[in-house]
Amino acid sequence: MSDKYLELANSTLGKAVFAAVGLPDPVPLQREDPNQPHQLRGQVLLGASDGAIFAETIGSFITIAGAEVCRDAMQDTGQLLFDASGIANAQQSDQLYRFFNQHIRSIAHSGRVIVVGCKPSALDDAEYAAVQRGLLGFVKSLAKEIGRKGATANLVLVDKGGDQALEGPIRFLLSAGSAFMNAQVLTVATPVASMEADWTAPLTGKTVLVTGAARGIGLAISQTLARDGAKVIGVDVPQSQNELDAQMVAIGGLSLPLDITDTDAPQRLRDFCLAHSPILHAIVHNAGVTRDKMLSKMTSHQWDLLVQINLGALQRINQALLDTKLLDNGGRIVGVASISGIAGNVGQTNYAFSKAAVIGVVESLADSCAARGITINGVAPGFIETQMTAAIPFITRQMGRRLSSLGQGGLPVDVAEVIGFYLSPQAAGINGNMVRVCGQSLLGA
Repeated sequence: MSDKYLELANSTLGKAVFAAVGLPDPVPLQREDPNQPHQLRGQVLLGASDGAIFAETIGSFITIAGAEVCRDAMQDTGQLLFDASGIANAQQSDQLYRFFNQHIRSIAHSGRVIVVGCKPSALDDAEYAAVQRGLLGFVKSLAKEIGRKGATANLVLVDKGGDQALEGPIRFLLSAGSAFMNAQVLTVATPVASMEADWTAPLTGKTVLVTGAARGIGLAISQTLARDGAKVIGVDVPQSQNELDAQMVAIGGLSLPLDITDTDAPQRLRDFCLAHSPILHAIVHNAGVTRDKMLSKMTSHQWDLLVQINLGALQRINQALLDTKLLDNGGRIVGVASISGIAGNVGQTNYAFSKAAVIGVVESLADSCAARGITINGVAPGFIETQMTAAIPFITRQMGRRLSSLGQGGLPVDVAEVIGFYLSPQAAGINGNMVRVCGQSLLGA
């Protein structure tokens, strides 16, 4: 469903009217060119604190990626990247202030701000750790200041060994693929598997399974992964087989009509994967439902059905796959949670429970997966323009769109791009991360 407010705000007449009466005027976001994805362009102003650890390396790989690195000032507008890893005490924080105070007006429409720091828990010095933790508050606040330009600000925290895998998250956050990911933290650690791949088609030759693939976010995930070279196995309920078959044929994928809550579903899914490839690169747990009702009026069926689809099936499928070596040495698991699982929502105790538990799955399996060369991460979408959100009452829908720093809802492809990054070999240092894809929604911000 199109956002008429956004369209009007960016029309010639709308711009004048909105400016005159002081209405918010969100900026259309620049997203990936499907024909030339993952390309970096324009200027990146690179700053660094005294004693910064990563700036030199970052500058070299941004240049190789095709963007122009500036050290003092930009000729026009562009992106800002600051290595704050050297800020070890409160006095030195003025270096962060001075860089952004001087240059923030240069940020482009749909521009990017990235701050790089050290993961506080990886530091032995308490004062150093405390000021590095302060970077999160800085980034979240800055994101709210620049959101009116369609620009985003995100934080990359480097854990021990993470410098080896820093290029992937930096390139992704500078790209158009991160358009609706705002005020988030990516923590990068020692890579658990090989990171070698083509940056423009990172999933070439890899088989990926996506549940709930027939429509909406699941379809966008499947299309985006196919664009990046993957062979997609799409799973959806038998009632959607015709739709699923057509969509998978369109992207050169395979369809598996399956109710994931069936007792034998994990084994059937595993056997289907083994029959088509000796290695499964990734599974994306996207399938999910809502059964909204105030808790006092919710039936046990509404609770049990939702929890089994959103959580129980996910856990059983994970177990079936992890009982084999299908995912070992480079595999990926991604769970699709929800902002509701972070902030809660009226009438969604069942849904919020299941989605918070998906976050728990990511957190609880991260270490054991890493030991086998597997990463597990998650996304928590906010207001995304789908058939489901199109059915929301008008006022509620407008509030969902406007109550974010970017002033608009996201698109299914915004969720898909983050998942595509997680699945890329270059993200082998990203494990146990859960990021909101919500444009910095005020819900749970």
